[in-house]
Amino acid sequence: MSAAATSGSLPLALALASRRAPLTRSSCWLFSRCEPTAFVRTSATLAPPTTPTARPSPSSLSSSSSSPLSSSFSLSATRNRAALLSRHFASSESPKMSYSIRKIGQPNTLDHRVFIEKDGVPVSPFHDIPLYANEQQTVLNMIVEIPRWTNAKQEISKEEFLNPIKQDVKKGKLRYVRNCFPHKGYLWNYGAFPRTWEDPNVVHPETKAKGDNDPLDVCEIGEMVGYTGQIKQVKVLGVMALLDEEETDWKIIVIDVNDPLAPKLNDIEDVERHLPGLLRATNEWFRIYKIPDGKPENQFAFSGECKNKKYATEVIRECADAWEKLITGKAPRGEISLANVTNESSPDRVDQSKLASIPKGENLAPAPIDGSVDKWFFISGAAV
Repeated sequence: MSAAATSGSLPLALALASRRAPLTRSSCWLFSRCEPTAFVRTSATLAPPTTPTARPSPSSLSSSSSSPLSSSFSLSATRNRAALLSRHFASSESPKMSYSIRKIGQPNTLDHRVFIEKDGVPVSPFHDIPLYANEQQTVLNMIVEIPRWTNAKQEISKEEFLNPIKQDVKKGKLRYVRNCFPHKGYLWNYGAFPRTWEDPNVVHPETKAKGDNDPLDVCEIGEMVGYTGQIKQVKVLGVMALLDEEETDWKIIVIDVNDPLAPKLNDIEDVERHLPGLLRATNEWFRIYKIPDGKPENQFAFSGECKNKKYATEVIRECADAWEKLITGKAPRGEISLANVTNESSPDRVDQSKLASIPKGENLAPAPIDGSVDKWFFISGAAV
């Protein structure tokens, strides 16, 4: 697809996305190098979103002794959390902290890595960056893994030393997300919250599925396109619960605090008011993005409803508590590397002398990408 075609298609893509209904039975066609005037939608029955069934909020579960997570909301846990808050934010730091990136290898290759540095010293984006950027816990730090409108599936490497960002690999090949019409790449700046972990040993009482063993995923919906390794300061608006291969995969909706719309967006209903269609497009994107690779449509908990800020905040706290157990050795790590440079109580804290093994930064031009990455897939099916 030419650059002109790509840029011209984006406004139309966003407009069409707001009118598109969730799909159940789907098929796809491959489409390549399409000019904006040639966009043709396949026929589909459009229907309004299914009205979600009312569900209790996480806070309402805190008094239930039968909940698997009730202990995390107990009085003693609340007191313990207050003592551990210093691990999640540094009061001496302003929301804009001095982070930079160290690129190694050529982008779009198996060797490419992006390390995060704090004042020139490599740190782990998983374990060293504070979750909260202020003491009030109203501003959070987010690591951008995938800039908006790009296709390379980049993510924090849980298994590697200091957890650099790298491109995901499937069957020995770099992974690129397909373009499902009318979307191009990712709809948002996509990334993760540091010092959070979706515990695969715990089944969530409402989603009825275990955690996916990753940091919390974040969709930043502001107007500025980020870059891989960028640390954004964001505020929380809501959360969706994707059920991906029988695992709970939370998607936290946030906005950059410096975005022009940030003062107007304070909860999830504000998103629909000021950015109509974005939440529905987000739901659709996550439902269908694996279909071109031969996988079934993804499902959501809560009938696809996007929960509000209060619910999202509880999810974040649950996952921050889970990470606390992970970093202190109280939860099984599996293959996760817990190497870090700032957590004094962690048995995996490393001396800075060991950081010399990380190669020096390089600013290499990206390797060419196969043209098939620009192809469009048209998904059709019956709406529910």
